[in-house]
Amino acid sequence: MSVDKQTVAKIAGLARIKMGDDELETMVPELNNILEWVEQLGEVNVDGIEPMSAVIPNTLRLRDDVIDADPKTAGGRREDVLANAPAAEHGFFGVPKVIE
Repeated sequence: MSVDKQTVAKIAGLARIKMGDDELETMVPELNNILEWVEQLGEVNVDGIEPMSAVIPNTLRLRDDVIDADPKTAGGRREDVLANAPAAEHGFFGVPKVIE
């Protein structure tokens, strides 16, 4: 796949980037080089390779999920929390309408 000046102009327009003719001419070979590199990545043999989210092994340290562990911040205190709300509606914080 390769791009031409017209395609680069369309992409720039979609991205709301104003580019002159000389800038468009400069971007054509750069984008074509990037696309060639991406095509090269598709040629790499990855059979038998497990997908990974990072290059080093990571494990998450999880805490026990204990309900009502702290009586000051745990559940069951809805009325106390909503007492500080400027507007409470149906047991939730009331917020101003932002979409008409």
